[in-house]
Amino acid sequence: MRKRRIAVLCHEELIPPDSIEGLSDEQIAPWKTEFAVIHTLGWLGHDVHVRGISDDLAPIKRVAEGFRPHVFFNLLMEFQDLATYQAHIVSYLELLGARYTGCNSRGILLTRDKALCKKILRYHRVPTPRFAVFPRGRRVRQATELRYPLIVKSVDEEASLGISQASVVFDAERMHERVEFVHRKLGTAAIAEEYIEGRELTLSVLGNQRLVTLPIWELFFDKLPDGSLPIATASVKWDLAYQKRVGIRSGPAQDLEPEIAARIARLGKRVYRALGLSGFARLDLRLTPDGRVFVIEVNSTPDLAEDEDFSLSAEAGGIDYPAMLQRIVNLGIAYRLPGTR
Repeated sequence: MRKRRIAVLCHEELIPPDSIEGLSDEQIAPWKTEFAVIHTLGWLGHDVHVRGISDDLAPIKRVAEGFRPHVFFNLLMEFQDLATYQAHIVSYLELLGARYTGCNSRGILLTRDKALCKKILRYHRVPTPRFAVFPRGRRVRQATELRYPLIVKSVDEEASLGISQASVVFDAERMHERVEFVHRKLGTAAIAEEYIEGRELTLSVLGNQRLVTLPIWELFFDKLPDGSLPIATASVKWDLAYQKRVGIRSGPAQDLEPEIAARIARLGKRVYRALGLSGFARLDLRLTPDGRVFVIEVNSTPDLAEDEDFSLSAEAGGIDYPAMLQRIVNLGIAYRLPGTR
């Protein structure tokens, strides 16, 4: 393996310390991904330079010209504290002619806009729930073309921001209330899509042209309270106490028929190529009791922490954490934006 100069980009407030000795899980949680990536790349023997970014692009150019990295390892999830600018960081790297890990800027733009992403998927006849979009500043109309129940969420926020059990609505009055909640609390347009009953699955994909699908992962709800639905709310994803209380865990999908598993893998590759993704991504899926598979969302920037689904799925597929990060580095160096050399 060749030693590479790797510039890790992360938010300036998430630059981790050199050691986590003596720190609690709660203290480590905000920057656990950054620590794991930086520490592992150094352990692999690479020359790692960490640069924190907040609201100025100039430091990226200085690193590109001074350190001259073989690749930028991009962990930036926002710019100027806005997640919607995430793709523009990658656009800037592309303008600099730099190599970078993760998805290209167009792929990030397409997947962050849930409505646009679903329109593209429906054009390609990929099963995805029917939906309606409700822009801010406009009267909330009736969604007569949709069947209840619906799940209402932000059209472009990720990480289940704003999603709770109340996000699933069963009538027009509750839908209006939840749309207005998204407008008011999150400051974005809202999307209401038909709720798909079934198992909560994810499929992780690695690659540029040649794609590798990792073992299908499942989110389990072992002690969900009566009346609650098995959905990935913000509490399910981020509240450790809630996860323990209601028995949230994830692991390899159980008792999947081989035909369904193969169909999901083929579907993942179709979606990846239809959206022009690169590097790596994760698909959020629903498997209905009668065996139908729906693509709920596509995440082109999934979390790379060691204990997150993407990394755990890779490990289950025989790719340990250092090997996974090395593959991501290699894919970043190898990727060429269409139309460039």
